[in-house]
Amino acid sequence: MSERNLNLLHPRDQIIMIINRIYKKGLTTTSGGNISIMDSNGDMWVTPSGVDKGSLKPTDIMCVKAGGEIVGPHTPSMEYPFHKAIYAARPDLKSVVHAHPPALVAFSIVRQIPNTNVIPQVKRVCGPIGYAKYHIPGSSKLGDSISEQFKLGFDSVIMENHGAVVGGSDVIKAYERFETLEFSCRTLINAKNVGTPYFLTEEQLDLFEAKIPVNFSQMESVSHPSDEKEIRLLIRDMVRRACDQGLMMSTYGTVSVRWKGNDFLITPTDAIRWDIQLNDIVQIQDGKCEPSKIPSRSTWMHQKIYEMHPSINAIIITQPENLMAYGVTHRKLDVRTIPESWIFLQDMENVEFGSQFEGVMTIPKMVSKENPGVIIENDSVLMTGNSLLQAFDRLEVAEFSAKSLVMGASLGDFAPMNAAEIEELKRVFF
Repeated sequence: MSERNLNLLHPRDQIIMIINRIYKKGLTTTSGGNISIMDSNGDMWVTPSGVDKGSLKPTDIMCVKAGGEIVGPHTPSMEYPFHKAIYAARPDLKSVVHAHPPALVAFSIVRQIPNTNVIPQVKRVCGPIGYAKYHIPGSSKLGDSISEQFKLGFDSVIMENHGAVVGGSDVIKAYERFETLEFSCRTLINAKNVGTPYFLTEEQLDLFEAKIPVNFSQMESVSHPSDEKEIRLLIRDMVRRACDQGLMMSTYGTVSVRWKGNDFLITPTDAIRWDIQLNDIVQIQDGKCEPSKIPSRSTWMHQKIYEMHPSINAIIITQPENLMAYGVTHRKLDVRTIPESWIFLQDMENVEFGSQFEGVMTIPKMVSKENPGVIIENDSVLMTGNSLLQAFDRLEVAEFSAKSLVMGASLGDFAPMNAAEIEELKRVFF
């Protein structure tokens, strides 16, 4: 269900859609977490207590009426009082998500607040993070502690020794905030295994926001021949696959595929990645985009890469959590540790934050058939291929390699292949 059709769904169905996603992504347990929606009548719809989160049905969702009456076949979540307290403190919020994903819990039990200046969209989506002191789950004191943080203006709150709670103008926005916050915590934890995280300044964050495209030249008319429609389907399915594989999130990820000549199709700015629709995808022809659409902010860079490298037919830009551990520590990913990784990726380089901005030629000049990918520090990973499947395969190999290196960092020093072994790989495979 796309965001533009969200209001057509009953709150029960909206909750089921999001709790299914949270559970399948491993962000909650069978019994943990709760979601609520406040409707226009002042009624609160909320997940039940003690019912398997992996098999909830719309009929299981409880309703706490504005007058206090409870309607439904179960007992509402024991923590619905703090949801109610949040809505009272912040009438602008219409949905609340609470759960205990591992990385957020890790921060809560060491009593730290994650620094959201680690990656631009983390700060944009989550904002500053509040901190609620520990109280017994379901207690009025816990509700007071949490609602006070929301009253101060925080939309995301770490709950001491507990987990996290976020709010949004609707359930999609709340979920995006929740998922992005957990991603940032995983990235920071992984980063500490390989080095020291670097954080962006407010000036760098402001510069990034200024790069959001708003005035693309638009085509006067657009056509959709069969081969163009086929590319739309390919992009949509691969974006959804990337989300399912943990390689892309709701709030970030760009895919483009060359169509003909240097024309291509690309994902839009600010689409829900896991629910991207065929009509969301943007055609770029002669440097102009489809009318009434805003393509990815990185469209200029895609255009330059296609113009300079005829062998590149697909580009993916995204933020896998283990690769981003290297991106935020500014450490080089040593793919010489695994033969298959080096064969697929050669030597991936890091480029400075800002290299992705329009007018900077660093990345278009750097990528090639021999150097298919780069890590953009504190931003993302860019991977290319002669097809979308090849680019995706390379991205998966890179993330798996990064995960092995992150895990191996706690075991001892790495033993990469020596120069003679690399030369042998070159001779056999190239």
